[in-house]
Amino acid sequence: MNTNLRSALIGAGLACALFLGYSFSPAPQTTSFTYRQFSTIESVVPGGLGRSRIIISDNSSQDVEKDLMNFYSITGINFKNVANNDKLIVDSINQYTTDGWELYKVTTGVQSNDNTGIFITRYLFRKPV
Repeated sequence: MNTNLRSALIGAGLACALFLGYSFSPAPQTTSFTYRQFSTIESVVPGGLGRSRIIISDNSSQDVEKDLMNFYSITGINFKNVANNDKLIVDSINQYTTDGWELYKVTTGVQSNDNTGIFITRYLFRKPV
């Protein structure tokens, strides 16, 4: 058989195989998600005068608040309060993941002036529909 004819047949065969492989591959599936978010607002106000909370909007758009401890007490920063807040936040994250939600994104921000400030963290969860 002629070398040129053999090369042409092999090339045509490969082209047909590639075409058939792509033509009959399943279409990619797109996944739809539903999202939920909760936010933590942690106050940095001397003397324990600030307010710190977890804010959760439930399915019916009702806000559910959980109290967090303030970072500061009369004597300064209170590391026990920081640890208690961390535990409550992690417990909330664990509850969402137990309920089938994936922690998708975390966004943080700070607002402060001379003696006061807040830390805000938003936890965005998603679940396939």
